[in-house]
Amino acid sequence: MKILDCTLRDGGYYTQWDFSEELVKSYFSAFNKLPVDYLEIGYRSKPMKEYLGQFYYCPTYVMEQVYDLTQKKLVVILNEKDVKANEVELLLAPCVGLIQIVRLAIDPKNFERAIGLAEAIKKMGFEVGFNVMYMSKWKGQTDFLNLLPNIKELADYFYMVDSYGGVYPEDVKEIYSLVKEKVDVKMGFHGHNNLELALINTLTALECGVDMVDATVTGMGRGAGNLKTELLLTSLNSQNKIDLDYNALSKVVSGFSKLQATHKWGTNLPYMVSGANSLPQKEVMEWVGKRYYSLNSIIRTLSNQSKGLLDNQELPNLPKLASSNMVMVVGGGDSVQAHTPALIQFLKANPHLAIIHSSSKNAKTFEKLSNRQFHCLAGNEGYRLEENFDFADVSNRMAILPPYPRTMGTYVPNLMKEKSYQLPAIDFTEKETESITAVVLQVVKELDAKTIYIVGYDGYHGEFNAQQIELFTENESLFLEMKEKGLPLCSLTPTAYQNLNAQSIYELI
Repeated sequence: MKILDCTLRDGGYYTQWDFSEELVKSYFSAFNKLPVDYLEIGYRSKPMKEYLGQFYYCPTYVMEQVYDLTQKKLVVILNEKDVKANEVELLLAPCVGLIQIVRLAIDPKNFERAIGLAEAIKKMGFEVGFNVMYMSKWKGQTDFLNLLPNIKELADYFYMVDSYGGVYPEDVKEIYSLVKEKVDVKMGFHGHNNLELALINTLTALECGVDMVDATVTGMGRGAGNLKTELLLTSLNSQNKIDLDYNALSKVVSGFSKLQATHKWGTNLPYMVSGANSLPQKEVMEWVGKRYYSLNSIIRTLSNQSKGLLDNQELPNLPKLASSNMVMVVGGGDSVQAHTPALIQFLKANPHLAIIHSSSKNAKTFEKLSNRQFHCLAGNEGYRLEENFDFADVSNRMAILPPYPRTMGTYVPNLMKEKSYQLPAIDFTEKETESITAVVLQVVKELDAKTIYIVGYDGYHGEFNAQQIELFTENESLFLEMKEKGLPLCSLTPTAYQNLNAQSIYELI
């Protein structure tokens, strides 16, 4: 049995494959004292059109530095879909003498192509690992399984990769036997932890006879993450299968625990649902990180995907709206409550001004006004509106949703069902079209407004978290686009947004 730690490779999904020099040195120093055989340090990759850090490319100087820091055998991985056989020599030549194993991340549907890639890697003297993904969907894939005998002389390790984190111990046993019936080759197992079964699945794989298993420190890895290296080592130590230096283990865990406090990897309800139904983790990882996708809306979307159901109700398109020369966009900031009397007085004096709500938080404040009011409902905002505001009269109200289809589906409050419409398109911008502010500003355009007041877009002060930075940045970008189109926005309440002109509600009353 051998153990491979792939923290720097799999954990890079949370840090763009950048880790501090201090953490990297601590990592290799600790693993020199731990019973782990291989360390997978990252990808070798062709140039991509986005920022990806040093352990995604593993340039020569990085591999040389790492080689000098460790006593362990080193591993890199290639994304099979991104590399052609005739590119292997150029990509891997710098790895010769530094890297022991080159693994391939393989979609089963590309398995035949991967064999040609493995042949080119093998000719360069590397050991080859076939990391075949989507294990929970292998059963019945006869095309892929029938090709397994062709890898007997190529694969130093054939890995079962539970990409969705959705297999159970009995699946591990069944699939292990299925592979062994086809080809006699050393095998490995890489478990994800969506259903918190990574440990038992890995121990089951070892009982079956697999030769190598993967883990990562603190479980750091894509989506819900992987089997925790510290948990695997502790479990094996308790069974007297390995000796363990807990001081070294504690030091490396401490460093990555600090990162975990920031990036918050690990399983949660959306990851559990995606794992149980073998749904892609990439989308879930993106959704969980978005501040405008609620837990309920993510779960509903995943549940419907697992049943093959459409998650969207197609609403009538927004009809032509009567123009409103002046509009007021109302956000969810605390400044609305702080200046409510002045805002109400101004709106009563301007009954033809239309109110556009980007949040349900302050909707009740304007309940009794005669002004036309539009409630923009993206993400989970329909539920929030229903919870926060018990409508007595909707005659002057309308709910407006993003264009069909909507990523997180459709929900409108019962009282608004006959007053709900979808935008045919968001055409004033090509970016951030899932954003509630983009929906709001499209409504501004539909109303042909010339004077656009903003309240309750307070921005943030002090330290920003990642979601606040994302929201602030996307709003600033959208406000700038409006300004460049000759439609400057004017905030009547205090704001941190630089692309909003400043004015005071009090000078207007």
